[in-house]
Amino acid sequence: MRISGLRSFVQRVGDRPRVLVRVDTDEGVSGWGEAYNHGPDLALGPLLDYLGGQIRGVDPRRVEYVSQLLLRTARFPQGALGLAAIAAIDHALWDITAKALGVPVYQVLGGAVRDRVRVYCGLYSAPDPDECRRQTTELHRSHGLTAFKLSPFRTDLHARRWGLVVAETAEWAQEIRRSCPEEFDFAFDAHAKIFEPYQAVQLGNALAPMDPLFLEEPLRPEHFASWGYLRQQLAVPLATGESLYSPHEFLNLLTHGGADLIQPDICVVGGMSQMRRIATLAETFNTMVAPHNPMGPLATAHNVHFAAACSNFSILEYKPETTRWCPDPYVPVDGHLELRPDRPGWGITIDEDALAEDDYVHWERRVPVRPDGSLAFC
Repeated sequence: MRISGLRSFVQRVGDRPRVLVRVDTDEGVSGWGEAYNHGPDLALGPLLDYLGGQIRGVDPRRVEYVSQLLLRTARFPQGALGLAAIAAIDHALWDITAKALGVPVYQVLGGAVRDRVRVYCGLYSAPDPDECRRQTTELHRSHGLTAFKLSPFRTDLHARRWGLVVAETAEWAQEIRRSCPEEFDFAFDAHAKIFEPYQAVQLGNALAPMDPLFLEEPLRPEHFASWGYLRQQLAVPLATGESLYSPHEFLNLLTHGGADLIQPDICVVGGMSQMRRIATLAETFNTMVAPHNPMGPLATAHNVHFAAACSNFSILEYKPETTRWCPDPYVPVDGHLELRPDRPGWGITIDEDALAEDDYVHWERRVPVRPDGSLAFC
């Protein structure tokens, strides 16, 4: 079996663009992967075509070989777009390998260590307590979900004195805790909007009375010593990792004692092949993995199979959005995504007729501006 071609498709999930990749073989077996949405998504097509030329004629079942080939031929460390493209190819090859054997991907990763994958639903906002109770109880009723992620910021965090922002967050969070069922878990994602570590400490410890599932990415990711300091000062579990790219960066974070929970994104770090390295590193530091996954149904499938075979997996981010191109996505039942042992590959269907129509939507991040006109972080 040899790789005979690669094709990319530009689609959308909700209001965000998505790039899907199909790798074809001379034996008629094809595999699918999803690239991460960093912003300049139309740049991924030419990059994927270039990488596809490098692997044409290679046995697609040599997944580790191809992963190393694509990483090493660049010579310089791959960045955001390069790793996103490599991730999509890596996942397509895992899909082909499993389909050729007639088994789910998790079987070629060593088999399942769990029967189902717990998920939390990202609300990505800071709703009033009554509205939060309404949304979460509806998600619990429809999908059995008991874990949710909120933003800790009720207002523009740069428009007021920081102490007032923290006090407002603390009061609101405690009201959320009082108004929602006690079995619900709540995490808070600060989205790396804070630059100064002491402010992250103040915010995190203000959330401590409500016993959060974790505080996610309160700081910028670049300075690992700051993360070690932050974790020592916090009374809540600290999570981070979506903005890190390589096993070496995660090793640096873990060596500094900078996280209770790591959140690599399987479509960011170079795919399953690199994700498993990162998880193994974390396991040696007694650290659990809660993958970042604000993506579509194909990326969710990648994560389900990773989680199924990962002994130090904790919980998966899940975004309940539908698409035209995947008629059978993984959908939570009793707050979990069930494995599909009778479905080879990723266990979902990609409707290629739906992909025939380019469904690209332009998206870019908006950088907030402080009152003095300087730029903040998004």
